[in-house]
Amino acid sequence: MATEQNQDAQDLQQEQAEQQTQAENEQAEVSVEDLQAQITNLEESLKLEKARTANAVYEAQKSVERIQRESEKHKDTVLEKFAKQLLDSVDNLERAIAAAGDEKSGLSEGVELTLKSLLSTLEKFGVVAVDTANGFNADLHQAVGIDPNAKSNEIGTVLQKGYSLNGRLLRPAMVMVGA
Repeated sequence: MATEQNQDAQDLQQEQAEQQTQAENEQAEVSVEDLQAQITNLEESLKLEKARTANAVYEAQKSVERIQRESEKHKDTVLEKFAKQLLDSVDNLERAIAAAGDEKSGLSEGVELTLKSLLSTLEKFGVVAVDTANGFNADLHQAVGIDPNAKSNEIGTVLQKGYSLNGRLLRPAMVMVGA
């Protein structure tokens, strides 16, 4: 019985050796043309993957740039809304100073200092008053009436100051213009 098992084991080893030899012969029979075709296919596949990678990098860069633009736009919008809200406080402080007239008191001086501080802070962030000294400009001024004492197309009375934010009009100046 042991001899039969040894014989079976030897037969099995011979079969495996023959199969291995046959596989090696088949591999040796692979022609140079087949190998060159495989190389060509692999090179084409590599080119395709390189192109895909380059495209993915390009898309990622474009996404980063788009996100940065959107972030800047959002920041500008938020700053614009905030500045518009602060302009109401500037107007109220200017009215308080005008109501005090020429009378100088501690309170009026405090209001003037507060207005000066608020205006300097707004200027740091690009909010500046619209020029009303160089005549009427429909892009910067809103004519709300006629001033009989002013020359034609000249600004007579400024009812409310206008402001711009980084060169963009935030609020037009409300003015009375000569006829």
